[in-house]
Amino acid sequence: MLSVLSYGRLVARAVLGGLSQTDSRDYSLITASYGFGKDFRKGILKKGMCYGDDACFIARHRSADVLGVADGVGGWRDYGVDPSQFSATLMKTCERLVKEGRFTPSNPVGILTSGYYELLQNKVPLLGSSTACIVVLDRQGHRLHTCNLGDSGFLVVRRGEVVHRSDEQQHYFNTPFQLSIAPPGAEGVVLSDSPEAADSSSFDVQLGDIILTATDGLFDNMPDYMILQELKKLKTTNYESIMQTAQSIAKQAHDLAYDPNYMSPFAQFACDNGLNVRGGKPDDITVLLSIVAEYTD
Repeated sequence: MLSVLSYGRLVARAVLGGLSQTDSRDYSLITASYGFGKDFRKGILKKGMCYGDDACFIARHRSADVLGVADGVGGWRDYGVDPSQFSATLMKTCERLVKEGRFTPSNPVGILTSGYYELLQNKVPLLGSSTACIVVLDRQGHRLHTCNLGDSGFLVVRRGEVVHRSDEQQHYFNTPFQLSIAPPGAEGVVLSDSPEAADSSSFDVQLGDIILTATDGLFDNMPDYMILQELKKLKTTNYESIMQTAQSIAKQAHDLAYDPNYMSPFAQFACDNGLNVRGGKPDDITVLLSIVAEYTD
């Protein structure tokens, strides 16, 4: 099942050319979501915005549009913990904070920090770990403010080229930075990073810019050139076109993940670290595909 979220009456009068710095129009994001759970049928969402152990949200407030993705660490399943609970709860909490207006558009780390500390103070027991990426579009300022902890991330594409992107954070091979809640007494054993350690950036966007936000299930299986080839198919800014392109990207990544002969970006990274690995990397895949458009209410 395909999940597409859009908010308000958006006028998708996007242009691919440059804009004057005096442009007084508000911008907004038209966003579609698609994904696959590794252990679930294609395109099926679990309860909420979750594909397998991945989770995501799309929210808006009067000053900004906000996106988020999180990838629950699957290793918790070996200890009887559902990894999707942590990532889903983190994203739902961040979404609620945005909808309540308890955030500053220029400080996405603040959203992640507030969401995480709410989880730490939650009276309901919760264990697990997750990577996280938050993307905020300041409507009036025309700036994209982002934070990324771990190996999820985003790309900004303009005129067919990547003009801005997140930096991946790894402690060592296949061990990304992550937020965690450990059982009592195991706090020093379970890997846990501070939300303030997230890599932050700000970037001026233009109408027509494409923003792709995704978990590592996409980036581990599709290099940039393949993603850009798919994005070239996005000729219009209507919801159906964005939806079809998001679906196409997620499906191609899913197919490549199960190709044993494909030299995936993950396999290449493994080889660079002295491991003899070939093939795709089966994983949950979440894709949020957005276009910057003029907003009218």
